[in-house]
Amino acid sequence: MNPAHVLQRHAIGTPMQDLLRATREQEGGAVFGPEKVPTAALPRPLLDFDGVSLEYATDQQVVRATHRVSLSVFEAERYVLLGPSGCGKSTLLKAAAGFIAPREGQIRLDGQAITGPGPDRIVVFQEFDQLPPWKTVLGNVMFPLRATGRLARAEALERAHAVLEQVGLADFANAYPHQLSGGMKQRVAIARALAMQPRVLLMDEPFASLDALTRRRMQEELLALWETVRFTLLFVTHSIEEALVVGSRIGVLSPHPGRLRAEIQAHEFGLGSSGGPAFQAATQRIHGLLFGPETPHP
Repeated sequence: MNPAHVLQRHAIGTPMQDLLRATREQEGGAVFGPEKVPTAALPRPLLDFDGVSLEYATDQQVVRATHRVSLSVFEAERYVLLGPSGCGKSTLLKAAAGFIAPREGQIRLDGQAITGPGPDRIVVFQEFDQLPPWKTVLGNVMFPLRATGRLARAEALERAHAVLEQVGLADFANAYPHQLSGGMKQRVAIARALAMQPRVLLMDEPFASLDALTRRRMQEELLALWETVRFTLLFVTHSIEEALVVGSRIGVLSPHPGRLRAEIQAHEFGLGSSGGPAFQAATQRIHGLLFGPETPHP
C-alpha cells in the first residue's frame, strides 16, 4: 500500500494502526471500509470527539471555530491535528483539556464526558515561560505532584528523578529555568507532564518557537520518549512535515470553521523519511487537502 494513501473518514472510520497493518497483511495490502473491519476487533477509543462544534465570542460576534468534528484517539496513539491558522485545532485541544465546553456534541475520555480540566489530561504549551523561575528543574517536575496531593514528598521526589532520567535531564535537576536553553525548558515541561502519568498528553505546537535544528532534536526526543513510555499523544501543528514525522495518524482540518476533511495513516514515516519520494508525495497530497477546493457542507 502507498503510505501516502489518504484514509477518508467516510471510507474507513478510525481503526488503530496495528489493526490496519494486520488487515493489509491478510488481504494483500487493501484498505477496507468499516463494513470489512469487525467492530468487535476495535477497542474503545480513549479520547472521543463526537460531532464537536466549538464557538467563542468577540466584541462583534460569536465565531464558530470548529463544526461537527468527529474523531477518535486510541491508547498509545500519536494523533496529530493539522490545519491552517484559524481552523480551530488548538481550540479542539483546549476543549479536550476541559478549558472550553462544546457548543454542540461531546468529548469523552474512557467513555465519560469531559466537563472540565483534570490531571488525566496534561497540556504542554509552546511558551517557554510556563516554568516557575524560582523553582529548580527538580522542583518544577515535583510541583504538580505535590500541589494536587497525588504523592507524598518522598514519592514525588523519586518519580521526578525517574522522569528526569528518562528525558535526559538528570544532570540538571538543580538548575533553574533561566540557566536552560529553550529546548531544555521544553523537555522540563514534558517531564513535568509525564510525571503526572496522564491518560493523554496534549501538546499545542510545542516546538513552534524553536529554531530548525532544536525543533528537529525535540522531535527526535519526543519520539524516543514515546518508544520508552508509550503515552497517548494529541499533538497540534500547522507543519505538514512535522505532522508526518510525529504522528501515527493525522486528522486534517479544513480552513475556518474547522471540519475534519480526512485522516491519514503516517506511522510508516519517521525522521529519516523526509527526503524520500513517498514522504514528498504525502506532503503534496496533504497540501492539496488543506488548500484545495472543498465539497460544500450543509
